[in-house]
Amino acid sequence: MSTWDPANDLDWVSGSEDEEDIAMKRDYHGREAILFVVDANLQINGMTLLLEALNIIRTAFISGMLVNDKDLIGLVFANTKHSPLPLEASSVETIVVPENCAVFLPLRQLTKPIVEHYLQFMATVEDQFASEYGLAEPFGSGKFHLMIRLCIELLEKCGKKLNNAKIVYVTDVDTPHLPSSNEFQAALQKAIDLEGKEFEFHVIPMNDDFEYEPFYKEFITLSRAIDMDSFVEPDAALLREMLADRKLKQDFLRRCLGHFAFHLGPNLSMSVQYYNYFQRRALPRKVQIIRRDNSVVSTKRQIMVRKLDEQKQVIKHERQIKVSDGWYKFDLGDKPLKITMQRMNILRDMHKPHMQLLGFKHRSALPEVIYSKPSNFMYPDDQSIIGSKRLFRGLWERCLQREKIIIALFMSKRKSIPRYVALVPVQVEKSEAKTYRSQLCGDGFKIVYLPEAKHIRHIDMCDWNNTANSASDEKVDFFQKIIKRLRIDYQPNLINDPSLDYLQANLLAMSLDITTESRAFDDLLDTKVQDKRIEKYIPDYERLFDEEVMPAKKRPAKDPADFASSSKLPKIDAEQINSYPYVEFLIAEEQLTRCTVAQLHVILETHFGVKLPKSSTKDRMVKHIEELSAAGKAMS
Repeated sequence: MSTWDPANDLDWVSGSEDEEDIAMKRDYHGREAILFVVDANLQINGMTLLLEALNIIRTAFISGMLVNDKDLIGLVFANTKHSPLPLEASSVETIVVPENCAVFLPLRQLTKPIVEHYLQFMATVEDQFASEYGLAEPFGSGKFHLMIRLCIELLEKCGKKLNNAKIVYVTDVDTPHLPSSNEFQAALQKAIDLEGKEFEFHVIPMNDDFEYEPFYKEFITLSRAIDMDSFVEPDAALLREMLADRKLKQDFLRRCLGHFAFHLGPNLSMSVQYYNYFQRRALPRKVQIIRRDNSVVSTKRQIMVRKLDEQKQVIKHERQIKVSDGWYKFDLGDKPLKITMQRMNILRDMHKPHMQLLGFKHRSALPEVIYSKPSNFMYPDDQSIIGSKRLFRGLWERCLQREKIIIALFMSKRKSIPRYVALVPVQVEKSEAKTYRSQLCGDGFKIVYLPEAKHIRHIDMCDWNNTANSASDEKVDFFQKIIKRLRIDYQPNLINDPSLDYLQANLLAMSLDITTESRAFDDLLDTKVQDKRIEKYIPDYERLFDEEVMPAKKRPAKDPADFASSSKLPKIDAEQINSYPYVEFLIAEEQLTRCTVAQLHVILETHFGVKLPKSSTKDRMVKHIEELSAAGKAMS
C-alpha cells in the first residue's frame, strides 16, 4: 500500500511531528486515468516484442471495459518517425504534439467502438506499423522530456477530475539518453514536474534483463520524491502480468472501505483505514426494463403535505417537500411535539466509525479458520492524526515479536452494530510471493470478525455418521492421512469465479466477437501434484480395502399397478373395445390405462364421436373418456 510501507517508515522512533504538519487531503470521487506509452524501438529485431506489448494493452482495454468503464485510458507511441493524427483528430487540436511522438488514443472512457478500433489496428499493425509510424532517426532515439510533456498535457486536458493518474511506459531500451547529455538533465526536470502534479510514472520492461541504472532509477526516484537507496528493482514479468490483469488489481484508493479512529487508551488514538482482503469482482448492475419496449424503468419518490379542513373534509393546501424538510409529530397532551429530520439524523449519527482496544491475547487462542464473515485488512493513515504510521508500526512490530493478537470492538460505519474483532498481525515474506496476486495484501493487521452466539452451530459428528460407518479405526486413520496430504493453502485471491468468467466470456463473444476460455479452478488445483502426494499410500489402500466392484445396472422399477396390469391381467384386444358395456366396465374399474394409445383413439371415435390429435398423451385421453362418460350418464 502506498500509504503504509514498513520498509520506508523506519524513522518512527526519532524525529519530530513538525515535519508533517500538513495532513493528507484526498478526494475519492475522481476518476482513474492510465496513459500507455509504447516505445517504437520494440519493432526492432522483428515485431515480437511490439505485438506482445500491444496484446498486453489489449487485455487491459477489455478487462477495463468489463470492470470499470468510468476509468480513462489512452495510448501514445514514442520514438516514432511520423506523427499521424488519431481517429478523433479534433481531440488534439489544443495539444502540442512534439516530433517523434504519435497520439493513437487520447484519454477516453472505454466504449465498444474504441476497443473495436484498437482491435482493427492490431490486425494490421504487423504490416503497416513500420510505414505508418516508423522509427525515429537516428538510432530510434527521440527526446524523452518532450514525450513526458505530452503525457502531462494529455492528463491535464482530459476534461475529467482525476484522483489517480498513471503514465505506463512500455519499452526495452535501458538508457534513452546518456548521463552527460542535455536531454538527460531535461528528462530529470520533467520528473520533478511529475512529482509536483502527483502523476505516477511506471516502466514496464519487455525483457527480463532490464537495467534501471542510471536513467530510470534516478527518474523514478525523483518523480516519487524518494531516496535512491530505497529504490528496489521490480520483477519485469510480474509488472507485465499486473498490467494485463486489471480485473483483480486496482488502485488502493478504489479498494478503501473507510477511515476511522483506533482508540488505544483515554488520550491515545491513531487514524487508520481498512480494505477488502482481496479484490471483489464487479457484478453487473440490476436494471428494470419494460417488456413491451425494453425501456428502462425510472422510479421517483415524492412527499406531499396536505392541509385538511376538518369540518368540510376538503384539502385546502397541498405542496411537495424534500425528505430533509420532513418531520415527525407526536401529541403530548394538548401540545404537539415536532421533531425535524435533522435532529433525527443527529441522534442516529451520534457515534462515528471507530475501534476500541479491549486487550491482548496469544496467537494460539484464535482458531485457524472462522466461518463468520470475510476478513478485512487495516493500514495506518496520517490523514486526521499525525504520527499514526509510527504508532501503528510500533504496535504491529510488538505484536509480531510477542505473538499477540488484539481484541477490539469495531464499529465499521454509522448506524451499524459494533462487532468484536481480532487484529492479527500479518507479515508477507518475499520468498513466498510467487506471483503478484499474493502481494495484494501487505504488512498490517488482518481484521477477523469473531463469531457470536447466533453464528455458532453445534453438530454432533458421531451422531449422524455412526449408522453407515463400518470402517475400523485403522481405516479411518488411513483416510485422515490422505485428507491431510490433499489439503492446500486457501488463497481467495487465486480463485476465479466460474459464473462471472462465463458471463464475461459471453459478453466478449456478443460484443467484440472474441472467444475466451474460462480456466475456473485450473490454476488452483493441480491433479498431477495431488496424485504424487498420495502415490506412496496406494499399497496400504489395496491392503486395507477390497477391490472395488462396479455394481450391475438394474432395470428401472415399474409401478405396482402397471406391473399387475401387465403380468397378471390379460391383454385387451380390438373386439372387446368395440363393445360399449366393456368400455364402461374399464371406466368403473379404472382400467383404461391398460389400453394402448391407438385403442383409446378407437374408443373416442367409435363411442363418443371425438377425434383428438395424434400427439395427445395417454393420460389426457383417459381423462377425456372419463369426462365424456360422466357427462353422458348425467344427461340420461
